[in-house]
Amino acid sequence: MRYNIIRIGIIAFASITFVACSDFLDVNDNPNSPIKENLSLSAKLPAALVTSAAYESTQLNQVGGFWGGYWGTSNEGVSSFMSLKNYNGPAIRDTRDGIAVWESSYINLLYYKEVLDQATAEQALFYSGIAKIMMAHHFFTLVDFYNNVPYEEALKGSSILHPTYESGKDVYRKSMDLITEGIAEIKVASLKPSNDDVMFKGSEVKWVKFGNTLKLRALLRQSEVKDQATYIRQEITKIVQEGSGFLEEDAAVNPGFLNTAAKMSPFYETYYRNNSGVAVANYANIRPSQYLVNKYKEYNDPRLAQNYVSAKGEYKGVIFGSNAIADEFAAGNTSAFKGPNENGNKPGGVVKSFSQSAVLLSLAEANFLQAEAAERGWIAGEAGRLYQNGIQASFNYLFNAVYNIEDYMNQTNVRYGDATNKIERIITQKWLALNSVNNIQAWADFRRLGYPNFPNSVSSPTPGAYPLRFMYPETEINTNNVNVSKQGDNGILTARIWWDVN
Repeated sequence: MRYNIIRIGIIAFASITFVACSDFLDVNDNPNSPIKENLSLSAKLPAALVTSAAYESTQLNQVGGFWGGYWGTSNEGVSSFMSLKNYNGPAIRDTRDGIAVWESSYINLLYYKEVLDQATAEQALFYSGIAKIMMAHHFFTLVDFYNNVPYEEALKGSSILHPTYESGKDVYRKSMDLITEGIAEIKVASLKPSNDDVMFKGSEVKWVKFGNTLKLRALLRQSEVKDQATYIRQEITKIVQEGSGFLEEDAAVNPGFLNTAAKMSPFYETYYRNNSGVAVANYANIRPSQYLVNKYKEYNDPRLAQNYVSAKGEYKGVIFGSNAIADEFAAGNTSAFKGPNENGNKPGGVVKSFSQSAVLLSLAEANFLQAEAAERGWIAGEAGRLYQNGIQASFNYLFNAVYNIEDYMNQTNVRYGDATNKIERIITQKWLALNSVNNIQAWADFRRLGYPNFPNSVSSPTPGAYPLRFMYPETEINTNNVNVSKQGDNGILTARIWWDVN
């Protein structure tokens, strides 16, 4: 089923909290036809947040893992993920076997629209504020994959079955405004969530910082679009004037995952072990790319050994897109994820435990975003310090404790002051930090800046070509083709997202 990723999040939350939120999340596959149920906000909010987190940890991590330069496949996985390895747009958009980013995103948006509508009716401003921030987050994702998408006419149920599309640029601006509204509502709310907020436990300041950090990420997406400079300055001013700043911890969701089928942390269950402790297929099929392994080695980076196991005494990766069966690319001869089973029952780096939190936006990324913004002169602050904070946050997250990075930072190829291209240095360390945490951000940064310069798939139908986007899905073509056809070229290798100008 194409929505197994969604179901993981649904079942996990419903079973753990003993709330019948699965009825709320059991929507029709048509993203314009939600099923409304009479559930409390305290049931709807956590269900929606868990679904967002499962989507980020699994589906988006998968796409970003392969297209962001991190992952390839072993011999055992040579026939898996073929559409991603071949940049096969029609296969990716296929109704039955495709990758349902469009459908997953709009389903998530429906959940938050339900929260928003009920919260508005009940004057529960904290809940409506959260819903608006999370809706913006998902609209940003849609634009990053598809460019022009329905916005104003989306989520209208049977009243508008064929929503018109709006430009990706306009959807970005409206989503920025949605976050501004959400922040304002949270700051004046009297009724606050508590444990039903499975990300920040009802913390006003943390939600506001998260909203500001999402804004900064969206503004940096536009860094290369020259006619956006004035708009970016105006929006940065709003963030500064709001005054709360940016994230100071991971934005991570955890309703209390259990070691039970479909109730485990989604990344762990999808890429490592099932509830019986048996390795899942992805554990043998997915391997780090040779480029990633070599980058770690280039920086004498201890995160390599924290994230992966050695194979016969060496850390070995694979070639992304290779369909050749060779002994050197066998699962037993290449480096798998290191989790508790390979680490003396202690947490690994990206694989920690069946109960590990699902990260929506990491502290490491928040610091790297600020470092880039500071280096560009957008915000106050020392770019080098923020850059180091990003590296520190990554090491702390992966080593599950405060890690001494002094030796690492003293390397010439790591020191910020020694960089001739400081933006490239920031993005390269950001790339290393987000490996298998939020892979999808690497694909966006590569399209925007070309850093780091990882190789494309050796199975690319066009030599030297990289994927630029997803094609509109068959589900949308079959139900809204008049509006889809107005968008023009949407080829994976030919049509760019509006902010991708290089």
